[in-house]
Amino acid sequence: MKPLLPALALALASCAGAEARAPQGDARPTIVSLNPCTDAILAEVTAPGQLLAISHYSKDARASSMEPQDAARYLATGGTVEEVLALDPDLVVASTFIDPATRAALEDLGLEVATFGAASTVEDSAEQVRQLAALAGNVAAGEALVARMEAALQSAANTGEPVEAALWQPGGIVPGESSLVSDLLHRTGFASYSASRGMAQADYLALEQVVADPPEVLLVAGGDTGQRHPLLSRMPQMRREAFDTRLIYCGGPTIIRAAERLADIRKGTR
Repeated sequence: MKPLLPALALALASCAGAEARAPQGDARPTIVSLNPCTDAILAEVTAPGQLLAISHYSKDARASSMEPQDAARYLATGGTVEEVLALDPDLVVASTFIDPATRAALEDLGLEVATFGAASTVEDSAEQVRQLAALAGNVAAGEALVARMEAALQSAANTGEPVEAALWQPGGIVPGESSLVSDLLHRTGFASYSASRGMAQADYLALEQVVADPPEVLLVAGGDTGQRHPLLSRMPQMRREAFDTRLIYCGGPTIIRAAERLADIRKGTR
């Protein structure tokens, strides 16, 4: 999984933003998505046949924010100009980190390009859903998805004393406070172990620190050697839970599954 994660993180980085125009009237453009997070949202807000292809990331069950059966409904591309051009979409939705030369080539060929990055809060994600739904010409579907997200978060909300949790991501790193997953942790009744110790985005959390200064809950979202060490099973004062890496990076429908998982974990704590 390691070779995939840096590329995926790059594809998701930055703040949300769209640069294409919403369709006029009843027009519903055909779309190719090159961004794994927008793949999942567009699958929810487009009409049948409107989303021509998704990114190749969404075909990898280890990283996709889509369920395998949903991703299987779509073609996928590696994001090359040739692949996109062959599909002849009206609109290309990409990461804010799309290669400038690729973007220029697509636009020179007459294709409209809208760029989006990773949402850093639930509110950012809801706005991104609405922007994508508007571009797809289906505002109602966007509002329906936002309503489902809000309902899931309301159901998962916990007003009790926050439980200290450390999210141990692939590579042994922790999320920053300005990340979507940190927002979700706070909303579901957890306090950040890493933030309380002055750790920032992508800081390394060593096994030695976990053992010497354990959190109440350790959410393990990686498979590095330290994250699988037998010592972690011999710490009765710390609860250890697996956390799917697919729930870390994207918003939209992923928020629903992440909120449900976090709520389940929170129920088993004090």
